[in-house]
Amino acid sequence: MPVFVEVALPVPLRQNFSYRVKDELQTTLQIGLRVKVPFGRQQLVGLITAISDTCNLAPQQIKSVTAVLDDAPLLPDSLYKLTIWAARYYFSSQGQMLSQALPVALRKGLDATPQTLVEYHLTEQGRQADASVLKRAPAQKKLFELLLSQPLTQDEFTNQALSKSALNALQEKQWVEQKNRPVSHNVSWRQQLVMNESPHKLNKQQAVAVSVLTQQQGFHCTLLEGITGSGKTEVYLTLLETILKQGKQALILVPEIGLTPQTINRFKRRFAVTVAVIHSGLTDNQRLEAWRQARVGEAAIIIGTRSALFTPMAFPGLIILDEEHDSSFKQQEGVRYHARDLAVMRGHLEDIQVVLGSATPSLETLQNALSGRYHHLELSERAGVAQKVKQGIIDITSQPLKAGMSASLINEMRMHLDAGNQVLLFLNRRGFAPALLCHECGHLHECDRCDAFFTVHQGLNEICCHHCGNQYAIPKQCHQCGSTMLMGHGLGTEQLEQELVKLFPNHPVVRIDRDTTRRKGSLEQQLQGIYMGKYKILVGTQMLAKGHHFPDVTLVGLLDVDGALFSADFRAPERFGQLYTQVSGRAGRADKPGKVLLQTHQSDNPILRDLLQRGYGEFARSQLTERQQALLPPAWHMVLIRAEAHLAQDADAFLAQISQLIPQSNDLEVIGPIPAPLDRKAGKYRRQLMLQAKSRHHLQSVFEHVLTQIEQLPEGKRCRWTIDRDPQDLM
Repeated sequence: MPVFVEVALPVPLRQNFSYRVKDELQTTLQIGLRVKVPFGRQQLVGLITAISDTCNLAPQQIKSVTAVLDDAPLLPDSLYKLTIWAARYYFSSQGQMLSQALPVALRKGLDATPQTLVEYHLTEQGRQADASVLKRAPAQKKLFELLLSQPLTQDEFTNQALSKSALNALQEKQWVEQKNRPVSHNVSWRQQLVMNESPHKLNKQQAVAVSVLTQQQGFHCTLLEGITGSGKTEVYLTLLETILKQGKQALILVPEIGLTPQTINRFKRRFAVTVAVIHSGLTDNQRLEAWRQARVGEAAIIIGTRSALFTPMAFPGLIILDEEHDSSFKQQEGVRYHARDLAVMRGHLEDIQVVLGSATPSLETLQNALSGRYHHLELSERAGVAQKVKQGIIDITSQPLKAGMSASLINEMRMHLDAGNQVLLFLNRRGFAPALLCHECGHLHECDRCDAFFTVHQGLNEICCHHCGNQYAIPKQCHQCGSTMLMGHGLGTEQLEQELVKLFPNHPVVRIDRDTTRRKGSLEQQLQGIYMGKYKILVGTQMLAKGHHFPDVTLVGLLDVDGALFSADFRAPERFGQLYTQVSGRAGRADKPGKVLLQTHQSDNPILRDLLQRGYGEFARSQLTERQQALLPPAWHMVLIRAEAHLAQDADAFLAQISQLIPQSNDLEVIGPIPAPLDRKAGKYRRQLMLQAKSRHHLQSVFEHVLTQIEQLPEGKRCRWTIDRDPQDLM
């Protein structure tokens, strides 16, 4: 009797595909298994979503499954349900969402549960060999010395980036052999939790937060709103101890890879358990290994960036999102899901607790907390002896600036540096200068594929577009008038660093941005240097603003905040408030008093005044009222449809067709089509259409209803289009 399966494939078509299963493969069929199937000219890996004995396609149209890759479903039922729910909510195909939930190695068809591990051992001959023969082969010598102390697994071999050819050479000499060791899982932490250090003493507010959190049973979502330096991590650690002692695992999500090293160290210092780490800086095999450890319960704590959200836990107990307001929890390409919203849904499906921690909660979370949907805990005192930070505004209108720094900021820096402290300067623009300007005719060099200016990178000797990656050598002459008097206009971190080296020759400067941390391990080295006091002046972009604890930083300077106050995005004031609060929270975290100085041309800007006088908490609550009056998220709900095409009228025509399909009413409005704030990017014109509705449910049902019609519009073939539910970035 023939058997057919429905398979979800990682393709953008919002449908599943039918395949026939040959008799010899029918024995172990289950929903949720991975199968390899022919699709067009290629072989793809997908998941089975349904099994039946009938199929309404003609027999010659049905292809057969090539191979069944698993004998048990990879995802637990709760995660399978989560991906189905997310696919519907974010209007994506089931296959795309399911493939988000699997590590890359499993999407390529690797074995999910290997029975044996490959290990490299020294042979008897190798043990008796004389290592001095290898002095001309340093790579062989290094490998030989490592193997003398203990055998290496294949993963350790790749992680330590050891040489393949050195291994082959030692195998040819018959000094090294390969053995297979059966895989075993150690979950002893569930019986006996070993602590490496005793917990710190909590202050009154921390103790109250911990006691509320430990008493909650089942699904609860809690916002832990604590000012920077109030000791949120200590609350997490104390709560974790309770969860781990119950034999349950915890998943901790952090916004950026830059924050993982110090978070991991905090947790490893406290608990003697396996900590699995998952983020994009690791190889596919490393991520697969961490995923396996979490899935069988060997890893008690899983720490990762947004993609770690889908990691299966054998004994789920707790999900923590640190810095929940951070926009990097929202994926900006492919399936545009938001890890925070899915984490809450996952907690609901697994019936476990979710804690969202932030000094500057997003307005969405704040609204849920104030309306009573989430529990709300506040930490309003800095932990330990840290004092409140002093704030000041420097009005730089018509003041002479040196690489963007006013005289009063430079004097203040001198005082702090002479006292032996560290200074942090924040400028959210990497590169040498944001634009290349001709001094004679005033021509600004613009990217030929985008509506944006080239950024000058002096160290790399190139001009580069940060939107599409287009890059050229720095031109010698102006493209407009042929003059050779070209200068960088504006200020970037690279130029600031050069000027600081001249101004303070005795105080070492370190610059931390995406350009200086490209190499693996370079960020850890730089952060280590800061903790050791090797650097005195820290220059950085967003990467330095989040979650780091620098006890010796007593002065923080924000060089250019005007750009953040005027933006086409309605979220700009909220983002600016979060950024300012996070950056200023790096000052005075230990027993030294801290100071924050802000340079601006807009010293009487109401947003700025409101933020400085009343702090983020009050500022955010007044922003929330403004959003409700303006019918913007989180008060109303939004879907953004973007279209891009080589001809602007193609994108316009397609979006205009969509806007006619959608029935407008008092509680659902359609805005557009309008040009995107960055109108042209990578040679394509960009247009967008916004749908806003008072009720989320109404928006879902209306849009689901017209989606099939939208997909059949002939205009859609002439442009690339995407759907962004709850967009975080309108650029």
